[in-house]
Amino acid sequence: MPTYRTIGPDDLDRVTAWTVTEPVGWIAADRYLAELAENMYRPEWTWIAEDGDRMVGRALWWGPGDSTRPVALDCLDVDPAAGDRAAIAAELIGAALAGFRQPVQYAIKVAGDRRDDPAVAWRRAAAHVAGLTREVERLQFEWTPADGVPAPAGELRFAEASDAEFLAVFGRIAEGSLDAHTRASLAAKGLEATARDEMEFYLGAPGKREWWRLAYTPEGEVAGLAIPSATPYNVNVGYLGVVPEFRGRGYVDEVLAEITRFHAGNGEQRVTATTDLGNAPMAAAFGRAGYRNVEIRINLSNDFEG
Repeated sequence: MPTYRTIGPDDLDRVTAWTVTEPVGWIAADRYLAELAENMYRPEWTWIAEDGDRMVGRALWWGPGDSTRPVALDCLDVDPAAGDRAAIAAELIGAALAGFRQPVQYAIKVAGDRRDDPAVAWRRAAAHVAGLTREVERLQFEWTPADGVPAPAGELRFAEASDAEFLAVFGRIAEGSLDAHTRASLAAKGLEATARDEMEFYLGAPGKREWWRLAYTPEGEVAGLAIPSATPYNVNVGYLGVVPEFRGRGYVDEVLAEITRFHAGNGEQRVTATTDLGNAPMAAAFGRAGYRNVEIRINLSNDFEG
C-alpha cells in the first residue's frame, strides 16, 4: 500500500524529474522551481505517494505567495504501473485536504476534443472520491493582436467611478447571472455579500483598480461594467457584465471590446478569458470578438469558494 507525505529537501530532485505524458495540463520543473522561489509552491504543499522507496504519485498544490493555505491543486499524476491510479490519487488528495481544511479546487486542463479521454476520467473520479464533488466546466479563451483589435461601436461611453458605484453594479449584474459561481454564491450568501465578494476578488487581483470602467448609455444610464484585470501570469478579461434591463441589446460586445482595446493599447500580446460551458451567450460573445477557445477546464471543488 502506498504511503503519502509532504516533501523534504532530499525529495526535490525526484519531484522535479517527474513528467506527465497524458494529454492534460501539468506543471514542469522550470515553472515549479520558479514559483517555489516565489512561495507559490511550497514543500509543505507538495505531496507525494510512495511505494517503498519508489515515488508513484505527485500532487502540486498552489497558493498566492502571502497565503497561509493553498487554494488550488495544479498538477496530479500517478504512475500507471502503480495499480489503481484513481484510488491512489484520491488518497493523495485526501491526505492533503486533511491538513488544509478549507475550500480548494482542482482544474483538469484539457483540449476540448479530449474531454472524455481516460486521463481525464481517472483524475475526475479521484477528485470526486476525495470530496471535490462540485463540478463546473469552463472554457478558456485567448486573444492576440493577430485576431484583430475591435473598433469602438460608439454607443456606450466608458468612465471611471467610485467603489460604491461599482459595488452597486456588481449587485445588479449578479441578478439572473448564468455564471455557476455567482449563482452558488447568491443561493448561499445573498445578493449583497455576493457583490461584495466579487468586487473584493478583483480588488485583490494583480490588475489595477484604475483600469476599471462603468459603461453608460447615451442617455447616461448605467449599462454595465468593464474590468480588465490580470493573473500572476498574464492579463485577462477579468469581469464584465450588463445590467438586466439592458441585456439583449448587444452591449456585451461593446463592453468586451472595450476591455480588449484597453489591453491592446497597453501593448499586450495575449489576453485570456474564461466562462462557464453553460454560459452560451458569453461564449458566443468571445467568439464574435475574435477570442479562440483553446482549452477546457474541468473545475472540481469541495465547497463553494467564497
